[in-house]
Amino acid sequence: MYVDGFVLPVPKDNIDAYKALATVASQVWMEHGALSYVECVADDVTYGEVTSFPRSVLAKDDEIVILAWITYPSREVRDACNAKVMADPRMQCDPGSAPFDTKRMFFGGFTALVVA
Repeated sequence: MYVDGFVLPVPKDNIDAYKALATVASQVWMEHGALSYVECVADDVTYGEVTSFPRSVLAKDDEIVILAWITYPSREVRDACNAKVMADPRMQCDPGSAPFDTKRMFFGGFTALVVA
């Protein structure tokens, strides 16, 4: 199994717009080969002294942290899926119109170590 994970801050006033975007994104990823697509809203995280989810994205008081992941059977499937997603017209948008600060989002790919 292969996993893409990402964390980002979303202004609380934009959570409905973000949910609409994430709903379309979930459909696109699933159509192009993802096994699962999950987006979660933080409701029990604190701003840590050294590190934390809010600190990782420099979350402001009026923002909420999103933790999300997408699973695939393999990295090869993930790479092919992501290429199709990026070419899909439903995912074409101006980064300046996103309902969150794209510069503070971070993401990466991971090989599963334990799956239960």
